[in-house]
Amino acid sequence: MDDVFFACTDEELSTHEVQINRKLDVIAQKIARLKEQKQQLLKCKETIQNLLIRRQSDQLQQHDWDKESFDWSGKVRKTLSEVFHLQDFRPQQLRTINALLAGHDVLLLAPTGGGKSLCFQLPALITPGLTVVISPLVSLMEDQVWSLQKLNIAAKLLCSTTERSEANEILRSMANPSQSTVKLLYVTPERMSKSKRFMSALQKCFSNGQLDRFAIDEVHCCSQWGHDFRPDYKYLGVLKELFPKIPVLGVTATATAAVIKDVQKMLRIPNSILFVASFNRPNLYYHVLEKPLSKKDQYEVLESLLEKRFHKQSGIVYTFSIKDAEEISEELRERGLKVAPYHATLPAAERTKIHQLWIANRLQAVIATVAFGMGIDKPDVRFVIHHTLSKSMENFYQETGRAGRDGQPADCILLYHFSDMFRISTMMFSEYTGLQNAYAMVDYCINRSDCRRKLISQHFSEVWGPSDCQAMCDRCVNFEHALLPEMNVLPDLKQLVMILENAEKHKTKMTALRLVDAWFHKGPTKLRLDSPPPIIDRDVGEQIVAFLILKNYLKVDFVYTPHTTLAYIKPSAPPDEEERLLFRAGKLYSLSNRTGDKLPARRTKLSFAELRSSDDDGNDDNDRDDSTAPSKRRKSDAQSPPPAVVNGSNQESNESILIDDADEEDVIMLEQDVIEIDGD
Repeated sequence: MDDVFFACTDEELSTHEVQINRKLDVIAQKIARLKEQKQQLLKCKETIQNLLIRRQSDQLQQHDWDKESFDWSGKVRKTLSEVFHLQDFRPQQLRTINALLAGHDVLLLAPTGGGKSLCFQLPALITPGLTVVISPLVSLMEDQVWSLQKLNIAAKLLCSTTERSEANEILRSMANPSQSTVKLLYVTPERMSKSKRFMSALQKCFSNGQLDRFAIDEVHCCSQWGHDFRPDYKYLGVLKELFPKIPVLGVTATATAAVIKDVQKMLRIPNSILFVASFNRPNLYYHVLEKPLSKKDQYEVLESLLEKRFHKQSGIVYTFSIKDAEEISEELRERGLKVAPYHATLPAAERTKIHQLWIANRLQAVIATVAFGMGIDKPDVRFVIHHTLSKSMENFYQETGRAGRDGQPADCILLYHFSDMFRISTMMFSEYTGLQNAYAMVDYCINRSDCRRKLISQHFSEVWGPSDCQAMCDRCVNFEHALLPEMNVLPDLKQLVMILENAEKHKTKMTALRLVDAWFHKGPTKLRLDSPPPIIDRDVGEQIVAFLILKNYLKVDFVYTPHTTLAYIKPSAPPDEEERLLFRAGKLYSLSNRTGDKLPARRTKLSFAELRSSDDDGNDDNDRDDSTAPSKRRKSDAQSPPPAVVNGSNQESNESILIDDADEEDVIMLEQDVIEIDGD
């Protein structure tokens, strides 16, 4: 082979090099396709592992954990009724409580709002000692401690915001049985891993026979396979070594088979009993709403939703960044809405204040990053709005699960724009499984034929369909009108590749938006093809490009700059000439108006005027005129809260929550400090 090349001229060598590079590209593209097939097979393998784990758990569950003939059963039922004011248990609660009180290690997988916290709070009142609850977020612990104290339960929080005198008192009581009055002690994993003083007090508590159990909330954080991996959770593996006979309860709303195995191994609880509740939340209505491109229009959409659809109702608006949370909060406050930002860089005292105001309904909504977090247990949250895509389907499920914990209908609205796909992917492509998680969220948005619940259930190895949804998502509500005919997008792919090759000749890098512009004959003339633009709406064109990226027919090249990361589009694996690339596009629908009639389908972008006018019919004279520019709300404008959503339309809910307008002094001045990691 070398002799052949030595005999070639420079021009011939260059030709050979080009041919070799082309063949290498084809091989690389085939490898990428095989990797995608590998991922699909791994997903099937994970489903099988899930089933095997559940069957193994079923064997361990041969004992009847649902029975109420244990020594403690009478006290359990009495405590449920008289202390927690509940009449009965939710699925898997009684089984978990009985297994835990019997001294077994237990893992509980249950949906957000499924009552996981009761499974360690109630047993703490049955036995005489201390239950230590390990939780990742201060806001979550504050929320639970406040709720328990309202029930006259001796619960304490030990974290960086705890007064030194109170912290000293807690540690003294742990070490001295005669002074021990605390039933539930909430700490962060950082406290466990970094505070020798705390661990010393905990060992004394154990030696005195006063330590009853550990409860690890959001236990998926233990696993590096989990979507919220926390390094300090790894330290919890020493619990079984230091306290060998103390039972451990791990609870989470999101864990795959790989995560479960990893958690069992890391916590050294291989024989733990696994209880799994269904993840379906039938009272939640899922809707993907088209997101305007301009910030001004986005603010107006949010203003309209909060003022009209969710007037005086409580909720959360999730953003992707701290900057977004600050900007959106400031804009909405200027428009007279009672909102405040919540993110990790706010001082701890400020975050606590905002949390308390929201819990007390002095704020209508918190404009939050994921720092406003896991396990928030406010029962009357009527809406969760995602201003941008979540980082993963697991995050999305958990964040939307903070709505409707009282069992009443609630809305989970995701604002989606094609550009968000690249906003989150540029932030996540370097993370382990980050790009895979981001693209799962994009698929949720561009898949416009399947029930939203079906798409969510695939991530939890469950199978949901229209019968489980009961028309509680925008796909099922509009199933008769939402679908466009299935199309072969292979010719579109060829056109897009030609545009990319043409751009390369002009030494121009193509972002996704610029690629779609050139395809639709917008932007620089030199980047366009001579053939006419496609006869489809731009929204459908963007769906096609996103689909081709998800299927690896187009690839994203991430490029670092001094200030940001850019995403450029390049051709990837060429399809076979005989291959047909079938894709079914669909429309996004606006939300229903107050009469329950669906608004007309939009051909392209969300019309804000249409969204705002959706609530005009039936409003009385006190409602403000939407033809004017946004202005601050007047107290005289206050109306009764709008009905909750059922089956995509609005019906009266049993209970409505009113945001307190009595005190106009809830203006929150936020300082820009950095919170310290919890620990000594």
